Amino acid sequence: MRVLLGAFDPFGGEKINPALEAIKGVCERLGEIEIRKVEIPTVFVKSYQVLLEEARAYQPDVILVIGQAGGRYEISLERVAINLDDARIEDNEGNQPIDQRIFEDGENAYFSNLPIKAMLKEMRGAGIPSAISNTAGTFVCNHIMYAMMHYIYKFQIAKRGGFIHIPYFPSQVVGRENTPCMDRQTVVRGIEIAIEAIGKYSKDIQWIGGKEF
Repeated sequence: MRVLLGAFDPFGGEKINPALEAIKGVCERLGEIEIRKVEIPTVFVKSYQVLLEEARAYQPDVILVIGQAGGRYEISLERVAINLDDARIEDNEGNQPIDQRIFEDGENAYFSNLPIKAMLKEMRGAGIPSAISNTAGTFVCNHIMYAMMHYIYKFQIAKRGGFIHIPYFPSQVVGRENTPCMDRQTVVRGIEIAIEAIGKYSKDIQWIGGKEF
């Protein structure tokens, strides 16, 4: 199995993006799984253009993108992306789309077709704080997940795809009160377990992961 693993560069005034730093530590081979990594600009449109270019060259079976979600306590396995850009802040090139559809001819939403419940079970079994998330936001993370799934479903650029959000690293919360974080080693191991679960499960399992809000 070939996995294209992407992560964003720093944005919003941060000196690092933990997603990008984390994938640097992910092994390039996990058993029979081959992994290629790509840095993605935190820029609307350009983000998925870079990802698509790499996917067309590599022809992966799976595309998995990692992003930062400051304020979250767990590694978040995203379930769905919506057809909407509504940026709270500017991206890294000054773009700030508000209430705009990503693709006029796209579905209102696309669901990840990764085995997210199986991934969750494997990660929790290894003691990794993790959860299913039902919102990828409305910034570039949701934008790229939506575009990726659109191209997977419509044009088969890969068989499966999805998105994972990770918390801040400890160095990012210095001076920020009551802000959760997770160390790099735990994040890296969590990503590797998630990838291994993708290779292990061709279909998802039924397992508790719902939320009230």
